[in-house]
Amino acid sequence: MPQLNLGVHVSAAGGLFLAPERAGKLKITTMQIFARNPRQWRKESPGEEEIAQFKAAVKREKISPVVIHISYMLNLAAAKDKFYEITIREFTEDLLDANRLGAQYLVTHPGSHKDLTLEEGLSRVVNALSKALGATPMVKTQILLENTAGSGQWLGSNFKEMHAMLEGVKFSPRVGLCLDTAHAWGAGYKIDEPKGFEALLSEIDNEMGLDRLKVIHLNDTKVDLGSHVDRHADIGTGNIGEKGFEYIINHKALKNVAFIMETPKESDEDDLRNIKTVRKLYHA
Repeated sequence: MPQLNLGVHVSAAGGLFLAPERAGKLKITTMQIFARNPRQWRKESPGEEEIAQFKAAVKREKISPVVIHISYMLNLAAAKDKFYEITIREFTEDLLDANRLGAQYLVTHPGSHKDLTLEEGLSRVVNALSKALGATPMVKTQILLENTAGSGQWLGSNFKEMHAMLEGVKFSPRVGLCLDTAHAWGAGYKIDEPKGFEALLSEIDNEMGLDRLKVIHLNDTKVDLGSHVDRHADIGTGNIGEKGFEYIINHKALKNVAFIMETPKESDEDDLRNIKTVRKLYHA
């Protein structure tokens, strides 16, 4: 069985090239980053020198895949036309930047359909994805739709909605899935036991195709099942628990998936603790 491909969300503060170095110090093999400030509109794209430094550091530290998460500012289902147009433009630029940085995946939440019907929201997401894909025909970076806990009017808490998005872009191979375990629990998927996790994988396979699942955000949570609350916790300290994660990371159908933690962090020690816990649960 291949070795567990485990990583965390790594800070790129001070320069993108520093993120792979931080990943190397944690002795992880994959990572997720923000390629720009996630709470601001784009100021500029990375320059050629910064891109070269980043790629060299990724190669040196043997990080694969590289996953980039989009800005929190974007909403692919936005009701207001001006904001929606800005989102499409920014998302397209993010996809181009991710490709220039050599990232394999760009993770995005489908967005919130506030002030719209569910059908209208799904249509907005499909249109946004279609425009971004159409404007970037040579890009190799794959877009990964991330499931949500379903709080408020966030789309993507179930895989029928994900299916509708995929169908809208004609099942493009350039669109895949990032599964967040804490979000799945919040959305009502009882993945702390084999039966529940197998049901989740079956639903993904039926609605999207399990081969589209490329990244799993490995997060525990202390919220109630089906509460539609998004709150992450250290691995093994929440309701999914060590037994749940042991089953997930050792599942034979997920041997090629990258597992990336977004657990609460104040220092590298927090990441190291969670890395140690997960590796303890893995049957090498």
